[in-house]
Amino acid sequence: MFFSGDPSTRKRVDLGGRSTKERDARKLLEQTRMERNRRLLQKQQNSAALKIQRFFRGRRAMAIERSKVRHDFCEAYGDNCQNVDRHCFEPDSRFLRQFLFFFKAQNSGDFVILVEMCRLLQNFTHSSGDIVGLFSGVDYSSEHNLVDFRVKKLAFTCIEAIHQNRNRLRDQLLVTPEEASISTAILMETMSLLLDPKLPCVCKVVSYLQKRNIFKLLREIITTAKESPKGQTMTGSIVSLERVLMLIVPHDGREPCCCPVVDPRWSFSSMILTIPLIWQLFPNLKVVFANPSLSQHYIHQMAFCIGKETHVLPIDTSTEFPGYACLLGNTLETANVVLSQPECPLDMAIDIASVATFLLETLPPVKSSERESRQSSSDEDDMLIDDVPELVLNRALVQQITNAIDSRFLQQLTNVLFHEVSRGSTQAYDEDKEALAIGTASSFLHAAFNTLPLERIMTILAYRTELVAVLWSYMKRCHEKQKWSSMPKLLSCLPGDAPGWLLPLVVFCPVYKHMLTIVDNEEFYEREKPLSLQDIRLLIIILKQALWQLLWVNPLTQLNTGKSLSNDLSKKNPVDLIQNRVGVVISELLSQLQDWNNRQQFTSSSDFQADTVNEYFISQAIMEGTRANYILMQAPFLIPFTSRVKIFTTQLATARQNHGSPGIFARNRFTIRRDHILEDAYNQMSALSEDDLRGSIRVQFVNELGVEEAGIDGGGIFKDFMEKITRAAFDVQYGLFKETSDHMLYPNPGSGMVHEQHLQFFHFLGTLLAKAMFEGILVDIPFATFFLSKLKQKYNYLNDLPSLDPELYRHLIFLKRYKGDISDLELYFVILNNEYGERTEEELLPGGKDMRVTNENVITFIHLVSNHRLNFQIRQQSTHFLRGFQQLIPKEWIDMFNEHELQVIMSGSVDSLDIDDLRNNTNYAGGYQEGHYVIDMFWEIMKGFSNENQKKFLKFVTGCSRGPLLGFKYLEPSFCIQRAAGSASNESVDRLPTSATCMNLLKLPPYQSKEQLETKLMYAISAEAGFDLS
Repeated sequence: MFFSGDPSTRKRVDLGGRSTKERDARKLLEQTRMERNRRLLQKQQNSAALKIQRFFRGRRAMAIERSKVRHDFCEAYGDNCQNVDRHCFEPDSRFLRQFLFFFKAQNSGDFVILVEMCRLLQNFTHSSGDIVGLFSGVDYSSEHNLVDFRVKKLAFTCIEAIHQNRNRLRDQLLVTPEEASISTAILMETMSLLLDPKLPCVCKVVSYLQKRNIFKLLREIITTAKESPKGQTMTGSIVSLERVLMLIVPHDGREPCCCPVVDPRWSFSSMILTIPLIWQLFPNLKVVFANPSLSQHYIHQMAFCIGKETHVLPIDTSTEFPGYACLLGNTLETANVVLSQPECPLDMAIDIASVATFLLETLPPVKSSERESRQSSSDEDDMLIDDVPELVLNRALVQQITNAIDSRFLQQLTNVLFHEVSRGSTQAYDEDKEALAIGTASSFLHAAFNTLPLERIMTILAYRTELVAVLWSYMKRCHEKQKWSSMPKLLSCLPGDAPGWLLPLVVFCPVYKHMLTIVDNEEFYEREKPLSLQDIRLLIIILKQALWQLLWVNPLTQLNTGKSLSNDLSKKNPVDLIQNRVGVVISELLSQLQDWNNRQQFTSSSDFQADTVNEYFISQAIMEGTRANYILMQAPFLIPFTSRVKIFTTQLATARQNHGSPGIFARNRFTIRRDHILEDAYNQMSALSEDDLRGSIRVQFVNELGVEEAGIDGGGIFKDFMEKITRAAFDVQYGLFKETSDHMLYPNPGSGMVHEQHLQFFHFLGTLLAKAMFEGILVDIPFATFFLSKLKQKYNYLNDLPSLDPELYRHLIFLKRYKGDISDLELYFVILNNEYGERTEEELLPGGKDMRVTNENVITFIHLVSNHRLNFQIRQQSTHFLRGFQQLIPKEWIDMFNEHELQVIMSGSVDSLDIDDLRNNTNYAGGYQEGHYVIDMFWEIMKGFSNENQKKFLKFVTGCSRGPLLGFKYLEPSFCIQRAAGSASNESVDRLPTSATCMNLLKLPPYQSKEQLETKLMYAISAEAGFDLS
């Protein structure tokens, strides 16, 4: 910009680092390369043009030559083969050579010539009886190469002609040999002649056809035929197309057949067995395929492809009939025949199970119309689909699959797989073979459980197979040896580090759980069937250890807090799917075993608890989203009961703090008439929202004269109100509840006959009970276990019936064990209801009044009767009660406890009172204090009381005969002893002790002697007198 004083010119530098000459050289090289590529492309285009021209000239020359040969053929033999005799088929004749050269299937004239030729061939063969001599003349051995070539070319020409014209001949594809005038029948019967097993060249013919993808052509022909009207109304007669298949299928490449092995993509299995319902169309072909040797070959071929993860199935043309589903249905339909053979090999059963497992895993779940969809306590199907478009299979295809996996199939498959499995005997056995058989069976059944309707499968496996016994023997032995590792190494579906108990447990648990829903109490406790009580104790340990391993020690990377794993996850991570499923079924089985233990204890309740649950675990369990909280939701029995109660009380306290108004400043105030307490409470509580119900409620009582009672409710009056209303509402005299023979309460099935608005009242009572629990108020109301199960949305079974109707239970067990012909008893699938003298008859099944109970269906009858009494009759009342209950107590909180624990939470501990704990948590007022002589006498008397008298005292002062679950430290409000008179005068000491249950308050006069105090106290608590409100 300014002159620097230096007149020299500075050298200009290229900052790119290259000189101008170098840039020019690179440009030249680039241009040379582009020119070379252009010349190469031109050369390739010229070469391609020459090839196209050469091909076109060749095709044109071939067409011209064909036309000339066709012209010569017609002049020599006639347009309709009028001049043909038997010698025209011999080697020296130009007849076949010319025809096979010019024949085009699309040419209608050529098609007519082929049909006439085949007609003549059949006539000549039938007249002479020697088709080989017809083609070879005098000596076959010298002309066998030419003869073999002509025969196989003619056979392919026949099927090709039908294939190319299949749409035009749609209604003529499924013809029988008797329809000899139809062109397709002539062509197919000619093929049958050329495929005669007696021909010396038959293997060469079949090999040639297989190389030309004969099964692909036949598949397209059959698919077209099925769409025709005739394909929908087939009779039982054999069709010509079926006969052709029957002649080709046995050529599987094994001795004495010398055909080469076919590419699996074009094999009979891939092309023909994937045709929907093929056996309905070709029943005779089914008989041929069901030959054990033949089926074994094709099923082993399928298993080999599955093991190599080779995709060989054709592309699906219909969502209703996917190829894998059709292959599964057609294969399983014939598997029964194979498995029923006396010496069916283990390898064959393994192949069948492996193929079926692979195909079942690709199926969408098959929905059942049976009652299992309503009664599953934990939703067996919950593991399957999540945000995946539903695929609906054709109903007939679904029926084929479900019918194929019937009792006979399951029995035969398990018998073959477990035939060589040792069941605890001392004889030597092959551990690897045992693991492979059990693993294969478990994989198949796991896939079946996820796909097919469960109830029928479970019943068959539980009572008609040895599955439970074999699996238990295997698991017991592995547990004792601490060796589970062989199964993952033998099964490709599991990685080597997967626990060996995964597959056995994923099958054993649901099947044994199903057995427990059917066995009665005598079988389980006295006969010890299906497992001994000692084995069950060991089983509990195995299940607990496995579940703890899955949920805490080595959990899934992503907790499945929802209901299911997605289909994508099931395909990418099959082990995660199985682990998740095993966690669910173990939890369900342990929960059911805990129910049996609660009915009649056979093991310690601590056996269900994990050994390593500590304070850190409990602190984590309170926090949502943690692994410990997930365990609390899925397997609460692993956590000690007292720990779960602490978590529950913490949750209640937090909820009360978030919704409550302190002290007397409650936003919800009830005015309750004492002589109309239930009606007033119903009207006012029903008007509250869910949020208001969670808040504080204060009560103002109005006496019989309509005057408001004195006193300000600081919580005590509300407690007194809750005690009185629960006592009134759940009184059997009111008609909403009834008593069992053990004086346990359950909804009255005839409540609608007593109260018009009975369902609204049940909703109210559910809310009322939940409010008592929400506020920490114990209610001394004994509920029947089968009703408490409804709070957990569980299904009741036969073994729950004794608590409701012991006499009916005895009658049903009599039927279950009846040795004679039950139909002689003239029982039908109906049940008599008798409510308030009104007898009504109700069908247990549609048409039940005409359905007689027999030895075959008696088990179904027994469980339908149980279902009616335990579930159906009280379903409406239970549903409305549950809706009201869940307004305040979420299902997740209730699911932490079983039914017996719920009763304890509602009504307090059933254990004997801890007098020292009560004394340590007692307050004193009115001049009493610890160490006062009256107080010392009182506690001495309390310690001397019997357990029954201690409960009477507790009911006298708190309104409930049971103490708080976690001790009297948690009694709200704290127990208090107040001096009832200012001095120990004769007038004061003649008074009885009184109580205010709303405040857990005992008003105790200052008696002079221990004997007087004991006498007065016993009189007060025994007469149940002295309840007042101070």
